[in-house]
Amino acid sequence: MKFYFLISGFVILLTGLWHSGCKSSKAPQLFCDTVCNQDTLRFIGNFPTRPAIMITFENCEPKKITRSYLGMGSTLTTDFGFSGVKVNKNYIRCLFNDTSAVYILFNDCVTGRGFQIKMPFNKSGVISKRASSLNNFDPKFNIAEDMVAYIDKGNVFVEEVTTGKKAMMTFGKMLDIDYNNIHETIDSAHITNRRIWMKIKIDNAWKELEKNITPE
Repeated sequence: MKFYFLISGFVILLTGLWHSGCKSSKAPQLFCDTVCNQDTLRFIGNFPTRPAIMITFENCEPKKITRSYLGMGSTLTTDFGFSGVKVNKNYIRCLFNDTSAVYILFNDCVTGRGFQIKMPFNKSGVISKRASSLNNFDPKFNIAEDMVAYIDKGNVFVEEVTTGKKAMMTFGKMLDIDYNNIHETIDSAHITNRRIWMKIKIDNAWKELEKNITPE
């Protein structure tokens, strides 16, 4: 009888360990659906000049960006610039400043990491690509519709889309930020063209930082 109870207990222990192991190996939740997209994405600005962006895909990843507008004469095409990202058409958008520039904002569906591309509608302008963008696709980041924002290890930078005016706020020290796990350090943010507010982990403690701004 004792032997029977020992065997039963051993079986229960193994069963518990097996279930525990299965639970711990559960895949992490994705930020958005990674369904393969091969269709061209098209975005058109609400201006008489009809500035437009087309993003083409290859092997399920964004490959090329083409930009144009009425009267431009020809199109401009460049590499997308970020490889290995999983893009969902519902988690990418474009903000146009007429024919001056366009801001392409998107989040990687696997990590939730925010990306930002600023492109001029000419050959001579500088293309800016940032892999630490705070985008509204993340429900914990509330960014005004006419603003874009991104961070580095010690600051947050904001820019008005229609004017190009900028402002910033410092975190007070350099932080060890893992942009693929942004919420380990940056819990949330609320940004307008008059105020920046963020909840940030500094020295293992959550702190709320805020600053009134006037973009220049």
